[in-house]
Amino acid sequence: MRRTNVLHTKPEQPRMPGKVVKKAMIPTFCFAVLSTGAFHEAVYAEQPNSVQSSVKSKVTTKYVNISSGSLNLRKTPSTKAAIVTSLAKGTAVTVYSEANGWAKVKANGKDGYVSTSFLSAANSDSFTKQSTTQTVTKYVNIASGSLNLRENASTGSKVIGSLKKGSTVTVYSEAKGWAKVKAGSKIGYVSTSFLTSKDSNSNSGSSGFTNQSITTPVTKYVNVSSGSLNMRNSASTSASIIVKLAKGTSVKVYSITGGWAKVEAYGKTGYVSSAFLGEKSQSTNNDSSLSTQKITTKYVNIKASSKLNVRKSTSTSSAIITKLTNGTEVKVISESKGWAKIRVNGQQGFVSSEFLVSKISSPKPPPPKTETPKTVTKYINVKLGSSLNMRTAASTKASVLLKLARGVEVTVYSEANGWAKIQVYGKTGYVSSDFLTATKPVAGSDSNTIKNPVPGSNTGSGSNTSPGSNTGSGSTTAPGSNTGSGSGSSGNNGSNQSKPTVVEKYVNVIYGSSLNMRAAASANADVISKLARGTLVTVLSEANGWSQVTANGKTGYVSSQYLSDTAPFNPNTTGPSIEKVYESYNISLADMVKIEMASNPQTDKKYDTYIRSDALTLTSPTSGIVNGPSWNVRGGAGAEYWNVGQVKAKDTLQILATVKGKDGFDWYKVAYNKTWVNASPNDVSYYVNPKNFLGTTANSLQFLKLSVTTELDAKEVNNRVLSGKGILQGLAATFITAGEKYGINEMYLIAHALLETSNGRSELANGVQVNGKKVYNMYGIGAYDADAINSGAQFAYNSGWFTPEDAIIGGAQFIANGYINAGQDTLYKMRWNPRAAAANGRATHQYATDIGWAAKQVKQMYNLYSLIDSYKLVLEIPQYK
Repeated sequence: MRRTNVLHTKPEQPRMPGKVVKKAMIPTFCFAVLSTGAFHEAVYAEQPNSVQSSVKSKVTTKYVNISSGSLNLRKTPSTKAAIVTSLAKGTAVTVYSEANGWAKVKANGKDGYVSTSFLSAANSDSFTKQSTTQTVTKYVNIASGSLNLRENASTGSKVIGSLKKGSTVTVYSEAKGWAKVKAGSKIGYVSTSFLTSKDSNSNSGSSGFTNQSITTPVTKYVNVSSGSLNMRNSASTSASIIVKLAKGTSVKVYSITGGWAKVEAYGKTGYVSSAFLGEKSQSTNNDSSLSTQKITTKYVNIKASSKLNVRKSTSTSSAIITKLTNGTEVKVISESKGWAKIRVNGQQGFVSSEFLVSKISSPKPPPPKTETPKTVTKYINVKLGSSLNMRTAASTKASVLLKLARGVEVTVYSEANGWAKIQVYGKTGYVSSDFLTATKPVAGSDSNTIKNPVPGSNTGSGSNTSPGSNTGSGSTTAPGSNTGSGSGSSGNNGSNQSKPTVVEKYVNVIYGSSLNMRAAASANADVISKLARGTLVTVLSEANGWSQVTANGKTGYVSSQYLSDTAPFNPNTTGPSIEKVYESYNISLADMVKIEMASNPQTDKKYDTYIRSDALTLTSPTSGIVNGPSWNVRGGAGAEYWNVGQVKAKDTLQILATVKGKDGFDWYKVAYNKTWVNASPNDVSYYVNPKNFLGTTANSLQFLKLSVTTELDAKEVNNRVLSGKGILQGLAATFITAGEKYGINEMYLIAHALLETSNGRSELANGVQVNGKKVYNMYGIGAYDADAINSGAQFAYNSGWFTPEDAIIGGAQFIANGYINAGQDTLYKMRWNPRAAAANGRATHQYATDIGWAAKQVKQMYNLYSLIDSYKLVLEIPQYK
């Protein structure tokens, strides 16, 4: 990624021709699951002097005294400080000091600050006044269902567990119809009317969270009052979710230990809370009207090319669980009002009854073929250095079986609609007929012409002709000159835009689960990341059922069967609220491209490159040495093509082919192996044109107004975005405060910090000692490549960033002053700055030199937004005259 150093406080070094400076701050996004230890270590690193100066010598005990809810224990004496934990009414706290309305306390093993107005010398909680030594044992006595164990003595309080009839509880106190009890390892409140001194359920164990050894698996049913039950990878609420089970789902129970049941559902094995399993299936609204019938066997009866949707409930708008092909056998549990409740492949759902039949007639086998199909031999004819994709079907969207090099011999069975069915290397597949020839192409030559390739480019990397590579007339470049005549006005001025060949797909796994990204194309390879449902990935290659992809800043392999061309539907997501505004610029798109071309915009794309023959002294038929001071390498065989880069005297170049230019000179096609080169006019025009990026929500995020807050929910962001992100964990409120204070999109700040801190793990993020004080830097500001840690830490010290919160809020101010407040408040405007170009006639104050910089940021930003349920987006769309 190419960036200029505009945000650094140091002056830039003089810039050499063709060299682009790298920048320390990139607003891009990545994700990883990390340890939270560094965060807890930093939370208590330092206390404000105002509190320390007033420490009382006598330590006292007080009690939380609130009318409802809970009291926040904060890291520092401020209502904007991070919340360490929440304290219930009656909680005993150790008070170390009091000052300015705040008390420094210790509660439940954690230090922090609370408001003194909510502390009292006496405990007003009637439940804790009784001696905890005077406990009694009672039993849950309910007619059916389960008894809710709540966090507080209120029917509106959070349910923390469910107790079965006969469950044993230890009663600490009783008051106002509520009992404070301990059941298993949990302490909470239940209604006293459902407790009895004698166990009325002789079959019950000693506790609602009993351990059971089950020799033979038993069937139980999910019994939740609302929502769904999480099935996890291990017996822990922090374990990853395998699948979400709806109410009434049947599961096989293998064992119950410590309140967790090991179960099997939908062919998967995992763990669920045993409190939410019942002996009988609870009817739901979806099937309460269905009349129970004897289970029968039926078959799907649809067109061979169609699929039958199995839905979660009896509605065509209900979520699709799976899809069935013609002839699939299903078990019909019941039928009513045109819907059938079925069981198939370990899953249960609903289908339309009209597509089920009791018997299905086997299709008559086709008559045996007596004639052997005629085959012909042909050869792969693609450009030098490229390859041709052989696919599983006659479609550019089909999976790639093999990549075939130029000159490979293949057996052709048939050709139709531009596709050829072929066999090669023992495999059968399909390729574009346009890249086959009856004669073997000459090695080392591109003389064979390929006409009318199949739309979608069926060839591998390097096979497409570079924009503007058709030879045109123009004056020559004198030996040793640094510039050549012709500014791209002969067929290569960018008027014909070519979309970059980037394949993007979405992760499509069962809702609530994730897709493993592995280090190699094997199910035994190490897992390097877990990709959530709906994650946008860039597909680099595909073979043998595996796709090499890039997502959230990491590259690895995933199973191709879990990728789709469209974003999957997430039933619990309300989606974004999108507002679009438009900003017009007094400049045409063509003039904007000319201005940008004058600044040598960069790209990491590979082009076919050419140099005039008199620039080289040949050392062999395939190599030569540059003579003269320097020469331009062009994007076509002529001086009228754009300057891709330069070579200097005595550089050695590999010669790939010889082409006669219209100027009468021979031009050598050469290998120019530079990572970053000058972009073609066509490619610059493509990335400057806003219309190319409005098709999807993901692509349009480069127009997101970064000066407008997203209206995020701090709790949701902490749970879904910052969970496991090291020192950034739990700091959503601070990011929101920073965004509101300086008018910056909070999600942008979070994403920027995730990148620069390696998901909260970096040394700068976790604190560096400078002059005896620990400082923090969350955005990599001032961190120069030569000595990033020391330079970044010194910048933080000079800025007074002595807490993580200081670094988040102070860094946001720095970012706002650099670009946001200057009017460049979208990624598009940060990259191209069209208003300045229109006013000054030149490219200025641009964040990066990479033409694809803004477009590359949006995939990670899209994936970050997809982790939360609802948010507001304001897009500002540029309009050129």
